[in-house]
Amino acid sequence: MASPEVHRTAVVDPSARIGAGAAVGPYCVVETGVEIGAGTRLLSHVVVHEGTALGPDNVVFPMAVLGGAPQDLKYRGEPTRLVVGARNRIREFVTLNRGTDGGGGITTVGDDNLVMAYSHVAHDCRVGNGTILGNAATLAGHVVIGDEASVGAFSGIHQFTRVARHAFIGGYSVVTQDALPWVLTVGNRATTHGINLVGLKRKGYGEETIEAIKQCYLTLFRSKLLLKEAMEKVESELGHHEEVRYFLEFVRTSTRGVCR
Repeated sequence: MASPEVHRTAVVDPSARIGAGAAVGPYCVVETGVEIGAGTRLLSHVVVHEGTALGPDNVVFPMAVLGGAPQDLKYRGEPTRLVVGARNRIREFVTLNRGTDGGGGITTVGDDNLVMAYSHVAHDCRVGNGTILGNAATLAGHVVIGDEASVGAFSGIHQFTRVARHAFIGGYSVVTQDALPWVLTVGNRATTHGINLVGLKRKGYGEETIEAIKQCYLTLFRSKLLLKEAMEKVESELGHHEEVRYFLEFVRTSTRGVCR
């Protein structure tokens, strides 16, 4: 593979490690000890702060700032990290902050994510694989985003909140409790609006699985049963579905409560 390309106007610390075939475009700044994986491209005017590692084949668009210090009043400059996986598309003016000592010291973004313009991922967040963060989506500290979840434009996710895999957060939402898997969650404050039927079909889920997820949701949150009773009923009748087991475990392990 070709040697990395570094534009003559870029400022790259000698200790930075830049992989084969990577490109650092005009007016980029790459700080001490940064790792940039093979084939990753920083298009122009990108700042990558110390403590940041980017995997292979990412594309980072102009004015993005990766690995900036956490916006946490308790932070005192201790060394922390941002780790980004492979094949992510990080659009204009995105900010991804490093972790804090109190939150484990690391912010992580997985593989194959689309992070649209002006989005913000705060300290100690964990973003999975195949997610979409719409324009100006904002994740507060310690948020967890499950695989293939979608967070709509201009939405805010409260600190320590979890967004389950395949969750769909509508635009302009304020999410202060955990967002359920395969469910449409919309509003300020966000509430649920049924399962994401279109999304489930697009992802190739079969009719039997879709019906099981639907009945799980309806029994838990739209029946007159107490939640404990509803969970026991769902586990007994639908627990042979992996998706239903994940749904139940997500509800069971919530510390903030779930959006309903």
